[in-house]
Formats: sequence, C-alpha cells, structure tokens
Amino acid sequence: MIFLSLVLAPLVRSRTATPEFMALFRSAARRFRLVVWSAVALLLSTGPVLLLQRGLSFADPTGWPQVLRMKLGLVGALLLLTVAHDLLLGPQLRRVTSIPMDSRSPRERMIVRASSWVPRVALLLALGVLLAAVMLARS
Repeated sequence: MIFLSLVLAPLVRSRTATPEFMALFRSAARRFRLVVWSAVALLLSTGPVLLLQRGLSFADPTGWPQVLRMKLGLVGALLLLTVAHDLLLGPQLRRVTSIPMDSRSPRERMIVRASSWVPRVALLLALGVLLAAVMLARS
C-alpha cells in the first residue's frame, strides 16, 4: 500500500508519465487487488476463530475489549473504502482518464482527485488496524 500510494501513484500523476508506465501501474494495481482481497478473506475467516480462542462470544460484543471494538470499526471503514475504490471509483477513473484534462467536467475532476486520496486514507486506516492489533495482542 505504501509503495503504490506514495511511490507509483505520484509518478503516474506526473505529466511526464508515459502510457507504458501508466499501463505498468494499472497492472501492478490489479495484481495488488488480488493480494488485498485474498488477505481480507483470510482475516475475515480467522477473526471469529481468534475471538473464540480468547474466550469471547461472537454473538455478545458487550464483553469485547474496547480496543477490539476500535479495531473492528477501523476494519469496517477500511473494507467500505476498499469496496468503494475497487468497484465504484476505479471503473469511473478508467473512463475519466480517457478524456482530455481540459474537457473534464467538475465531477470528473473530483473523481480524479478522490482517486489519489482514497488509497492514502485506506493506508492510514490499515496502519490503525495494525496498531489496534498490536494493542490487542498485548492485552
């Protein structure tokens, strides 16, 4: 996430990015998407098992530690943002990038701007999930 968001994406947005480099970025992002969704599936399937190992009931969240609730809230927000990025923003961005910059509508310009900040917010949420997981493991 760090590499895509902070290294490759700014290079693609530069005016000197060649079409080949942009194709490379799209290819890397598609491959990364497979890794992301595989990791999400793994985490969602192991989460309930870990709850049971800690002696917590999946059906009774009132007994969960506060840090666990915080982690699950961050995970939920991250999932929503990832779905929005992959299923809504991504297809629209592909269409918008084929339109010359000076011909884009305000909505299309907003899609391009959102495509740069959504992955960065997702990165911050993922780091928050990691921090919450460490805090939970230490409790």
